[in-house]
Amino acid sequence: MMDPDTQSFGAAQGVGREGPEVVQAFVSRHRAFFILVGVMVAQLLLLSVQITRNHNVRLIQVWAVDALDPFERALHWTVKTTGNSWTSLSGLRHAQQRNQELRAQLDAARSQVLALSEKAGEAERLRALLDFKSQLPFQTIAAEVIASSPGERSNAIFIGKGSDSALTTDLAVITPSGVVGKIIAVFPHSAQVLLLTDPSSGVGCLLEQGRIQGVLKGGSQGLAQLRYVMNEQSVSVGDMILTSGLDQIYPKGLPVGTVVRTTDGNIYKEITVKPAAPLDRLETVLVVLKPTR
Repeated sequence: MMDPDTQSFGAAQGVGREGPEVVQAFVSRHRAFFILVGVMVAQLLLLSVQITRNHNVRLIQVWAVDALDPFERALHWTVKTTGNSWTSLSGLRHAQQRNQELRAQLDAARSQVLALSEKAGEAERLRALLDFKSQLPFQTIAAEVIASSPGERSNAIFIGKGSDSALTTDLAVITPSGVVGKIIAVFPHSAQVLLLTDPSSGVGCLLEQGRIQGVLKGGSQGLAQLRYVMNEQSVSVGDMILTSGLDQIYPKGLPVGTVVRTTDGNIYKEITVKPAAPLDRLETVLVVLKPTR
């Protein structure tokens, strides 16, 4: 008894052998037809080689050109498109590189303009400071602001002059705009200045209109308070406040600030003053020296 797997294998081999045998039988049966087709193709090729068209061009060449022309056109179009794309890409890269170079040059030019503008502004401030210094009837020394006290609401600054420049405590510090404060600590090469907006500060003042005297004390939010002015005294918003000179620290007649709000209190008015000097952006100041005897 034969194994079913063996029968399947034999059948598969029989099917595999039948393919070539069928093809061979088909060719043998139509051998005359294939010979005829081959002879006709050979004659056609011989005729195409012999037959010429205009300008003695052989027909086979014409056929070859017609057959290859689409491929040649496609190849030419591909090469041309690739070349144009590469040229465009190179141009784009060059333009981007040039754009980056121009941006770098523009940034450098802007930096130079800012630097020159800063130098011009500094020169203008120094010139104004020197002009103001030359008009003062007392001796002063210029100092650069080098730091401020730590804290969000700092009421003190440090200047770059100290005991090496003969500075002492209780010297007034001013700018062309107005009073800044006074020196409260002196070091060999620096000094600490208490701003007039500090609650512990005190400046003897008077109102320019009416010559009413009072004491300026530090307040909040960068403002100050003019105290000890009686309710019956006339004070208006916009009035200028000057130093009175009675505190023996600040020379008389220096601008201190402007009245921004005034209301009556129990006995004294509540007068809010905005400092005349830009205390939040000081750069260079003048220290008023004591007169030499």
